[in-house]
Amino acid sequence: QVQLVESGGGSVQPGESLRLSCAASGIIFSNYIMRWYRQDPGKQRDLVASITWTGSTYYADSVKGRFTISRDNAKNTVYLQMNSLKSEDTAVYFCAADNLPRAKYWGQGTQVTVSS
Repeated sequence: QVQLVESGGGSVQPGESLRLSCAASGIIFSNYIMRWYRQDPGKQRDLVASITWTGSTYYADSVKGRFTISRDNAKNTVYLQMNSLKSEDTAVYFCAADNLPRAKYWGQGTQVTVSS
């Protein structure tokens, strides 16, 4: 059974940092592209960052220079380091594992709230 479990969300003030974690089980982790998405209520789910099998990364323009995605294949875990957080970053953040083109798995999401 495939499981993705996010953790690390919370409420912070603008300018502070958070690190999200996503622990995967039931997959050969190193064979999956790992992605972070976010979704605010009433809005679409947007891709924030991704990291490939080889470590190549992608970032949405809105988070470039502030967020860093990384993976630890030995721990079956992907991370999202979020620095200089803004109120616009408030959303539910979801982890996804993508084995193109066959399968895509999702975690349950973790809430990030940035406000003063």
